[in-house]
Amino acid sequence: MKKILILPGDGIGQEVTNECLKIISYFQKDHEIEYTEDLFGGASIDAHGKPLTNKVLEKAMDADAVLLGAVGGPKWEQLDHNLKPEKGLLTLRKELEAFANLRPGKVFPALIDASSLKKSVVDGTDIFVVRELTGGIYFGEPRYIKEVDGKRIGANNLIYSEDEIAKVARVAFDIARKRKNKVTSLDKANVLEVMQLWRDVVSEVHSNEFKDVELEHLYIDNAAMQVIKRPSTFDVILAGNLFGDIISDEIAELTGSLGMLPSASIGNKYGIYEPVHGSAPDIAGQNIANPIAAILSLGMLFKYSLQMANIHDLIENAVSEALNAGFRTKDIGIEDTLTCSEMGDEILKNIDKLSK
Repeated sequence: MKKILILPGDGIGQEVTNECLKIISYFQKDHEIEYTEDLFGGASIDAHGKPLTNKVLEKAMDADAVLLGAVGGPKWEQLDHNLKPEKGLLTLRKELEAFANLRPGKVFPALIDASSLKKSVVDGTDIFVVRELTGGIYFGEPRYIKEVDGKRIGANNLIYSEDEIAKVARVAFDIARKRKNKVTSLDKANVLEVMQLWRDVVSEVHSNEFKDVELEHLYIDNAAMQVIKRPSTFDVILAGNLFGDIISDEIAELTGSLGMLPSASIGNKYGIYEPVHGSAPDIAGQNIANPIAAILSLGMLFKYSLQMANIHDLIENAVSEALNAGFRTKDIGIEDTLTCSEMGDEILKNIDKLSK
């Protein structure tokens, strides 16, 4: 029996995960899948005083995969750093050793006009970002803001070990082998010693284990330009935590809507899946959110954690069919838009049709 833990979280998280539950229920007819739900993020803070309880962490470690909705909102912004909803997400990733974040950035042909770039530039864009997730400057110690000689100074440390770099590099090369066989690694090796180590280790993993995959190195500032200039020429992008965070959001803009983008955070054993968009408290409860990113995240869950790639493909094709038929939610359409639940129903209809 495969176990999925659903953590809707905050804002529109409950609405978009509800549409995922419809799809999970559909596949329960022919597959041994069970799921449970629990509180996370701001919802958990309100109920238990912390964004991630020990009970929920234990449930996550007992599950085959975790599906998140969204976390955060203005209500909790003034809390101490260690009590904010986002801290729960960082802790969950760290405890589950989810060291690689996977962010597809695909431009659907039906939505190409929604991109901020010209059609001729963005046509054919299908980028897959692999971001190191549990190291780098977000976790480096010491970190502080303190007063020295009457003036405040702040510091964070960008630290990577050889093993951390090699581990995430292997994920990127392995995914590239199943796609267009190319990895572009991002660094700032011209000025940062830790990034020279990044480049060296990535090159060593390539020459020792993945010679059949094309590898190019780009400095992060140049990469930020090239992704805008020639997005369709990229396949898999490999980056550290900070650079990967930034470049994946830049790529998200190419697609036209954050409501379309899924993500996965995977390790050797556990997987955490979540839409890229935030909790959008301004539209929460109105049933107008776009559930596609959450549904595509569920598709990634089936592929990478449950080893059911056929269901992943089925979900992605069902989403494409809905878009090709002209169905839109408010964030990507103007007239005759669907509600969140209506879009979920259309995608489920397509799944059922394509399954037969």
